[in-house]
Amino acid sequence: MIGKNILLVALGGMLGSISRYLCTVIIKHESFPYATLTVNIVGSFLIGCIMAIATKHDNWGDWRLFLVTGICGGFTTFSSFSWECMNMLQHQKYLQAILYVLVSLLMGFTATITGYWLLKQP
Repeated sequence: MIGKNILLVALGGMLGSISRYLCTVIIKHESFPYATLTVNIVGSFLIGCIMAIATKHDNWGDWRLFLVTGICGGFTTFSSFSWECMNMLQHQKYLQAILYVLVSLLMGFTATITGYWLLKQP
């Protein structure tokens, strides 16, 4: 069972990553990261659509792994972040959602800067 799940996620992840790369080839950005913005918005839309269908069908476990964890995960992790935030809001966990957004943005950006700074040093 775990082997099949890993294969579903790996195949979906490969397709999602290839799709993300193709978007960067097709959508040129010189002054603004249009490709990344597009991928994040499209990925968020897709995960919303897929999860709406998956919540209606109990037998969608394999498809959810392939499409959400695999394809959307390979395409963009922002889609998972968006889904988790929406889920918190649906469950009226407003403070938790706001904290999640703020901490994710602040700590993610700080971690990127820190990692870059640490390894950039001579």
